[in-house]
Amino acid sequence: MKDILDAIQSPDSTSADFASLKLPESYRAVTVHKDEQEMFAGQASRDKDPRTSLHLDEVPLPELGPGEALVAVMASSVNYNSVWSSIFEPVSTFAFLERYGRLSELTKRHDLPYHIIGSDLSGVVLRTGPGVNAWKPGDEVVAHCLSVELESSDGHNDTMLDPEQRIWGFETNFGGLAEIALVKSNQLMPKPGHLSWEEAAAPGLVNSTAYRQLVSRNGAGMKQGDNVLIWGASGGLGSYATQFALAGGANPICVVSSPEKADICRAMGAEAVIDRNAEGYKFWKDEHTQDPREWKRLGSRIRELTGGEDVDIVFEHPGRETFGASVYVTRKGGTIVTCASTSGYQHEYDNRYLWMSLKKIVGSHFANYREAWEANRLVAKGKIHPTLSKVYSLEETGQAAYDVHRNLHQGKVGVLALAPEEGMGVRDQETRAKHLDAINRFRNV
Repeated sequence: MKDILDAIQSPDSTSADFASLKLPESYRAVTVHKDEQEMFAGQASRDKDPRTSLHLDEVPLPELGPGEALVAVMASSVNYNSVWSSIFEPVSTFAFLERYGRLSELTKRHDLPYHIIGSDLSGVVLRTGPGVNAWKPGDEVVAHCLSVELESSDGHNDTMLDPEQRIWGFETNFGGLAEIALVKSNQLMPKPGHLSWEEAAAPGLVNSTAYRQLVSRNGAGMKQGDNVLIWGASGGLGSYATQFALAGGANPICVVSSPEKADICRAMGAEAVIDRNAEGYKFWKDEHTQDPREWKRLGSRIRELTGGEDVDIVFEHPGRETFGASVYVTRKGGTIVTCASTSGYQHEYDNRYLWMSLKKIVGSHFANYREAWEANRLVAKGKIHPTLSKVYSLEETGQAAYDVHRNLHQGKVGVLALAPEEGMGVRDQETRAKHLDAINRFRNV
């Protein structure tokens, strides 16, 4: 690994130099183990501790197949799917790997007794397989997490509709929380030159998800002037939704859970902010009964902040805890777009407020190739900025996942892989200088 890192750090290295590097037989990777998938049986989700289930193992280098690339990972980040992997919820990810392994001889590589997790990376291409023409060894890249086969016609208008659509590092093996990752070459995108390795690794999954959910015609199709209610507006996903709303001329109404998170939203440029803890919203009377009075109280508060208008779009991802309120507060003809259920998958809402007011619920999951590319392009142009708040080492990934699981973080939590320290990998200092305050916004909290 030292020779690989030396080549990456040398300004004189060529593509031929990278192509001639001898690859190691093994590398370090963050894993969960198949024989431990019942270790949290009987525990409540909140009590399951990623620090006990995530391991840093030495694993063999996977075989490189057609249309694939091996990437030296300089940095990665923790997403909520890393938490799900670590606590084996809603199901153990080994079920995904077993199913994928049955697809072909090549995919059998993924069905292993360990799962290398992680759905983000920034790094450098080491090798490409047969049929790869767009990328070469030495290219500095980031990766989005959409893995598809595209053998069915279903996925050719929207790759997210491919029957074999998977999330790399969650539903496939050889993910980004490692020193080397195996990806399909069409997951690769150019690394934004003004960002460090850890900054460039942070937007990937959440930035693309927020783009499809809000901006794309496959999501809410947000337009100028829309009022957009954003739950968790300073978090890993919501922080990008807030930026897209502001950049697109919409009016975000940011819902957060502390004064510090409210300040972050205001620093991004949002004016309408609701601290749900300070204002005491409790949408459930008990485990089985919601409180419509609290929905109405939230709706009244939103109108105070918007000059009497209801929201056109609700950016939903908490799920069970908030979904009834989300449906209620949306304006007549508006859209609730949902991409996750971090507080529970069984949503309940009063359907009268949906059907009689002609509202729409739209399901949105990650992003297709084009949407991911557009989202990354906006980062490269300095229109959208990483929301990195804290960076851990590969050895500390368990703690990083614990922070995300317990909502102890702001924005995104990064992980250094091969990068020996933060701040490396910046190629465009001029562009960086223009946006430095925005890049560091979440780091200065």
